[in-house]
This record gives sequence, structure tokens and C-alpha cells, in this order.
Amino acid sequence: MHKALPSIAVVLVMTIACSPGEDKRTQPMKIAYPETPQVEVADTLYGEIISDPYRWLEDDLSEETALWVKAQNEVTFSYLENIPYRSTLRKRLAELNDYEKISAPFKRGKNTYYFRNDGLQNQSVMYKILDNGKEEVYLDPNTFSEEGTTSLAGLHFTKDGAILAYQISEGGSDWRKIIVIDAETKEQIGDTLTGIKFSNVAWWGNKGFFYSTYERGEGSELSAKTERHRLFYHELGTPQSADKVVFDGPDGESRRYVSASIAENGRYLTMTAANSTSGNELYIKDLSSDKNPFVRIVDNMDNNHSVVHVDIDTLYILTNLDAPNRRLVRVEAKNASPENWEDFISETEMPLNVNSGAGKLFASYLKDATSQIIQYDLRKGKEWEVDLPTVGTAGGFSARWDDEQIYYTFTNYVYPSTIFKYDVNSGESILYRKSDVLFDPEAFESKQIFYTSKDGTRIPMIMTYKRGIELDGSNPTILYGYGGFNISLTPSFNTNIIAWLENGGVYAVANIRGGGEYGRAWHDAGIRTSKQNVFDDFISAAEYLIEEGYTNSERLAISGGSNGGLLVGACMTQRPDLFAVALPAVGVLDMLRYHTFTAGAGWAYDYGTVDDSEEMFRYLLGYSPYHNLKKGQNYPATMVTTADHDDRVVPAHSFKFAAKLQEVNDGPNPTLIRIDVKAGHGAGKPTSMILDEQADKFAFTLWNMGVKSLD
Repeated sequence: MHKALPSIAVVLVMTIACSPGEDKRTQPMKIAYPETPQVEVADTLYGEIISDPYRWLEDDLSEETALWVKAQNEVTFSYLENIPYRSTLRKRLAELNDYEKISAPFKRGKNTYYFRNDGLQNQSVMYKILDNGKEEVYLDPNTFSEEGTTSLAGLHFTKDGAILAYQISEGGSDWRKIIVIDAETKEQIGDTLTGIKFSNVAWWGNKGFFYSTYERGEGSELSAKTERHRLFYHELGTPQSADKVVFDGPDGESRRYVSASIAENGRYLTMTAANSTSGNELYIKDLSSDKNPFVRIVDNMDNNHSVVHVDIDTLYILTNLDAPNRRLVRVEAKNASPENWEDFISETEMPLNVNSGAGKLFASYLKDATSQIIQYDLRKGKEWEVDLPTVGTAGGFSARWDDEQIYYTFTNYVYPSTIFKYDVNSGESILYRKSDVLFDPEAFESKQIFYTSKDGTRIPMIMTYKRGIELDGSNPTILYGYGGFNISLTPSFNTNIIAWLENGGVYAVANIRGGGEYGRAWHDAGIRTSKQNVFDDFISAAEYLIEEGYTNSERLAISGGSNGGLLVGACMTQRPDLFAVALPAVGVLDMLRYHTFTAGAGWAYDYGTVDDSEEMFRYLLGYSPYHNLKKGQNYPATMVTTADHDDRVVPAHSFKFAAKLQEVNDGPNPTLIRIDVKAGHGAGKPTSMILDEQADKFAFTLWNMGVKSLD
């Protein structure tokens, strides 16, 4: 098919010359887009013919697609170069990020490690603290590749800290390599394991470890339906080809997501197995004998379960079985089926997560999307609530069970991430490391409000802006959301947002349905044939910001990534009149075919698929962003962002959406796509690439809101 494609013209942006004093925004840049060939391809679904003329862009390994990417990037970057303050924003972002960033220390065996970034390093460096108090570079990912695009993607020490298995990701790919080294000499042990995806490393003593992966296919056409995530055992000193499959699904039925871990006491291997991002089976294996089988504790995928801690032979399991907001139960390993579970931490009206470390359990609750932490003792039960600095997000409270020290981080939109050392005996938090970012929190305000969605549901939203802002409806505003996969958006400081706030911008985050802010019911209210609730919640947030005088439709941008990219795509196609700018990032934009790419079929719990029923097909077709772009519309100024190595939400979604948007948009607004090279879905992206992208987003957004210069 591809050999018959017409050549792709590489054309550049042309701008209109403006006389001195003329408002360049009123004479928008004229863009000659690359000519994207259309090839007649169609599917017949439930008697309806669905045309897909840009399907050839799904082949992200083809020469034709590579030429298209090059042509689109040339147009996009030529446009961006004509924005007079783009370089100013990039410089300011670099200044804001140029401060030392340090992680909490962690102990493995007799050694203590931590991560540090001197400010603008592409990847943070792992350091080892020596006995004399000095330190040395332990692993420097910046040396792994010339461009800084290879990142550390996981650290897995043996219990005694003598051996380290670390994962690396190249170019942001979800496919990983595992390298095993002697923790003292750093000499490699055995060969590098390749083709690893979505895997933990669970050490069985110091002789080998369990890991999980798929059979690898080629390009984006690998169907997730055929993927089999299997658990392997690798013995040190043997080739990967000799690794044994130890779990391949029950009764010959494959599973899409398998993850194993070994309790700190070394006695039990616990494992989850699932076919979607919600719901899993739970297994346990007694490692006292090789002959002991995997025992299935939970034999269905109706709920979510994970083993948080093992105390000798007692399992502590976090579950939403009979508890939509989750509860922590305990049960003896030898008879661990659900009918024997007893509550250790009962369900409340707030969603629960649990961490463990330093001999304690920490119940982390979400109260209107902000953190509340309560400490528990295995024998005494509830001890006390942790006194946090203010309202915001606390993360951490996780360590080895026998560690003496435990740390946590605290942040909100105007509270830079700060590390505290926590005393489990007294409940006292001691400042360990304050952020060095140059930021005056007194100059800004962050507040939570509640607004009403289309169906009357009360939705929380947090807005951040300069103190003394005038509610005159003219403030440049970015509205951010996600709304899916039980993921909660909690308050978090983002250095890059300072540059937006400094220039008079409002930053609003809506905690819409589909997320996990209020437990399972909140999540399930935004999935499958209730997905429109998510879009309605986001649109209602935009309307609230306008009605309350924060902004207007000519100064309102919407932003989101991954499932949030779907959110932006759906809202800009449903209400193109409401927004000035749309920034869909690495989005799921073709809802009829998403499940045919890489791990896409695993998202069916949230989305449903066209294979489920005609009703599901009609529903997906009704909001699929790619299929709902129509001629005759004036769409918002749009900059789609993606990356050529994204093998989670494959770039084909963004490629096809951008091509069709350029074809059908009848208004004057630019419709661009910005494609990072040697990058993936987002994790491990080099600092320089992050700052480049953020500067381009801010510049594009402000320019298309009519901002001619920065103060």
C-alpha cells in the first residue's frame, strides 16, 4: 500500500508581514500544511461503513510516515519560531528549573543511596553515601546515551543489598532491559535481559529473580488481544533463553498483566493477574518448596486486590471487595480465601491506600483530593493521624519493614515538594530537605472550589493564580484534567507552571469523574457508556471559569495527556466554540481501533470496545475525537503533541487526528502537531526536552490568546 502513496511535500510556514504597531494576532500566521495523502480504507461495523483514509499513518516504522513526521515538524517549528517571546519563555523555564533537586535517601543492605539532579541535568544521578559521610556517583543515566534519552526505569536490590538489578528505558519506550550488577563493585553479572515490559523484579534470595513480559511483536500493529504476559524465573549466570515460564495463566488461559513480588521474609511470592486495568486475580506461592503450586486466592476479576505486607504467615490485603472505597484485611496464608478475611482497617467514606515501612502501616486517605495519613501498628491498631504541614498531597511513607528511618514528601500547588523525616515512635515530622526553587508562595493563591456539572454532580476544582487577580474575564487560563483509570489528580507543585502564573495566567485542575478521587463509584461513573459524564464535567468546569469572571472563551485553553488527551480531543470536537486553544498530548483519539495497538485492549474496562456490542460501537463512535472532526467547524488553535517512541498510546492516534484536523478545519486557527524524536509516553524524558515542549506549549497558547508580548 505504502509504495503507491503520493510523495509528501515538505512546506514551511509563511507569515503575513505587519506594519509597525499592527496587531499581529489580528492577522494570524498563514500556514501551508504538508499534503497528507488519503488512501481508501474502510471497515464495515454493524452494517455501517467507517472510512479511515489516514490509516497508513498507523505504520510508524514506514518511510512514508517518517517523511510525514519530518514535514509536520518543520511546519510546526517554523510557526513556533515566529512567536517573539518563545525563547524568553524557554529561558525563564530553564532559570526556574536550575536548582538542585534531591530525593529522600533509602537504605539497601549496609549502604544508603539517593538521587540528585544539579538543576538541568537530563536525568537524575544516583549517589551512594560512603561510611565516612562522603558520597560518590553510583549510576549516572546521563552517560547511558549521548542525547540523555536513556533513563533508569527501576531499581531492584536483593534483601541484603549485595546485588542490584536495574531497568533501563531507551527513548522512552515501555520495553525495558534488565542489567544485574554486584552492588559493591558495580561489575555486571551475567547477560543483559531484553524485551521486558510492565515488569517488577522479585528476587528469590541472591540466586535469581522473577519477572514478567510479553512475546514481542513488530511496530504498532501488534494486537493486544494476542499478548500473553507470562511470569519467568531467571537464574543468575544463565542465558535469558534458558529462563523458565513459571506462570502462563490458569487452566491455559493467558493474562494480559502479571506482576509478582516476594515478601520481605522471603517465604511467600504474591502475584496479581489481570486482563484489564481494573480488576485482578490474586495468587500466592509458598517458596519453602519448589513443588508448591500457585494458589489462587481470588478467582475472578470483579475487584482489585494487592498484598501490602506479610507478617510471618499473615497476609495484609488491600481490596475493594465489598468496599468500593477499599479496606485492609488480614488473613492466614494457609487459608486465605475471601470468606476468611477480617477487617484490619475498615472502609470509610474516603478512598484508602496503604503503605508500609519502619514496622508500621500508613493509611493514606483522599479527602476531597487531598491527603490524610493515619499510622497503624500491627498489634495496637490505629495510633494517630500524621500532622501534615497544610492541605495538600503527602507521598512516601514507604520503606523496608526493618528500616529505622522513613521519609515522606509534601506538596501542593504553591508548596514546593519538601522532604520530611518521620519518627514512627513519636509521630514527629522533621524537615529533611526544603526545595531550593526560587518561588515566593505569598505572591500566589491556590484554592479549592466546587462547581455543578451538567447532571447536578458536585465536582471539586483547584485554581492557582497571582494574588490580587481581577475577575474581569480576561485572564489567560489553562484548564487541566484527566478523568479515567481510577487516577486521582492531587495538589502538586510544578515548577514549570510558575512561568504561566508569572505572566498573569490562571491554572485550574478539575477532579472530574472517571478518576479515583471519591473511590470506585466516582471511577465507574466515568467509564464505558457513562464516559460522556467525564466530558460534561470538564465542559462545565470551563463554563464555571467563564461565568465567575476568571476568563473568557478567547482566553481559555484545555490541556491533558494520555486519557487526558482523549478528554481534550472529545471536548474540542463537542464544544469548539468554548475554547481558544486545545493541547491534546499523547492522546487516545481513535476509539474504534485503540484496542488493536500494543496494550490498548487492556483499557477496555474504562472504554469498552467495538467488539463488545453494537451499542458500545455506537457510543464510542459518538465521541471518538478522530471520527467526530467535521467540515465546516472553526476548531480551537490546536497543537497535538506526541513522540515517535510512544508504545503505550501509539503516535498513530495523534498522527491521524492531526491529519484529519488539518483537512477539515474551516477556521483561521492553526492546527499543528509537534512530534518528539527518541521519546516515549513521558516517563524518563530528558529535562531539556521537557523544557522545550513546555515553552512551546505556553508560547503557542499565549500567542493564540492574543498576547503580543510578555511584561
